[in-house]
Amino acid sequence: MSELPLPREIRCVLVPVGSLRLLLPNATVAEVITLPTPEPVEGAPSWLLGRIAWRGWRVPLLSFSTLAGAGEGDGEQAVRVAVLKALSGHAELPFVAVITQGFPRLTTLNAELIIPTHDGSPLPPGVKAQVLVRDDVAVIPDLEGIEAELVELLELAG
Repeated sequence: MSELPLPREIRCVLVPVGSLRLLLPNATVAEVITLPTPEPVEGAPSWLLGRIAWRGWRVPLLSFSTLAGAGEGDGEQAVRVAVLKALSGHAELPFVAVITQGFPRLTTLNAELIIPTHDGSPLPPGVKAQVLVRDDVAVIPDLEGIEAELVELLELAG
């Protein structure tokens, strides 16, 4: 079998979360919705805001800016929820929702447009990398790590 060449460009989104911007592949974002009232999760850390009902699923809703210890951003912006496709393949956790301010911004990137900015100090919780994308500072979230923590917190059976 021949190997397929990697795409030279990838469609991504910059998702505003508090004072941060998450950089994600466009295919990761399932939908952006208005903020529903979350159902609380007993004993949850402050970054896990509860669960929301979405298309028949009870999706965990998190505040990435709280998880990463970043500022809350512009309180004037409309609060929305970005529903993300989970990467872990866990049957009971196919989606994760993140509080956003405003709408994700679509961009097309290649390797030359993403510049690592990490200085070697420990990364905040939930962050896999810090990068510069054109003129925007962004973080690449550690979705696999966040999902693993959610599975444990929510005590989802395997």
